[in-house]
Amino acid sequence: MLFDLRGGGRRRAIQAIYLTLAVLMGGGLVLFGIGGNVSGGLFDAFTGGDRSGGGSSLIEDRAKSAQKRATANPRDAGAWAALARARYQLAGQGSNFDQATGQFTRQGLLALRGVAQAWERYLALEPKRPDTRVARLMVQAFGSAGLGDPVKALRAQEIVVDGTDPPSANGFFQLAVFAYAAGQNEKADRAAQRAVRLTPADLRESMRDRVDLAKLSAKQERERLAKLLAKARSDAAAKVAADTKSKLAPEAPAKSGGEAPAEPASP
Repeated sequence: MLFDLRGGGRRRAIQAIYLTLAVLMGGGLVLFGIGGNVSGGLFDAFTGGDRSGGGSSLIEDRAKSAQKRATANPRDAGAWAALARARYQLAGQGSNFDQATGQFTRQGLLALRGVAQAWERYLALEPKRPDTRVARLMVQAFGSAGLGDPVKALRAQEIVVDGTDPPSANGFFQLAVFAYAAGQNEKADRAAQRAVRLTPADLRESMRDRVDLAKLSAKQERERLAKLLAKARSDAAAKVAADTKSKLAPEAPAKSGGEAPAEPASP
């Protein structure tokens, strides 16, 4: 049984599952240098991060430079990829990201919309070899800590998986997680099977447990959202009915202002 914690090995497996999901769904943002005014993390590994200082102003300069390049060369896919990358890093600075909750703030979410726009422009140009490095950032941007769009997160993760050689078990596991969240169960099951096959034999049971938990979590989340949607529709229908009834109700006759005074009571 998945949640039987009596065995030490199974308890460690469950801990690994939750750690993996936490990293995947938002905790991994710190790996990309998100959540502060300092450079660092994996993000620097492919941006040529400058540790000499400058903080947010340096990142803002990079974003402005990338914007100018993309505007001047709208058919240059690389320019849009660079803009998406720069905007993403900028979206995680200062008050845009709440380090306590591991979530983008309202201001950060607005910034992520600009990231998504640049990414969509990039994809629209149909690059022959999509940039897997930027795709990894978009997985985070569209994840639950960001814009919460599992369909677009799935698309970005597919680019990551397709561009990773040799293929990794964790890459296909993440693909399965987003596919389950997007309701694309057949694709998710195929990715999950590939993840299990790529996992060393002695760790496959743990990988199956991770897949089962991801599938269950996605199912529960979809059910929760379905209930919220049904309630919202019911409330909206009730409001429309009440408004219609109010409009169709006959108006009460207006009282005349010249009513005769009441006669005094006889003695």
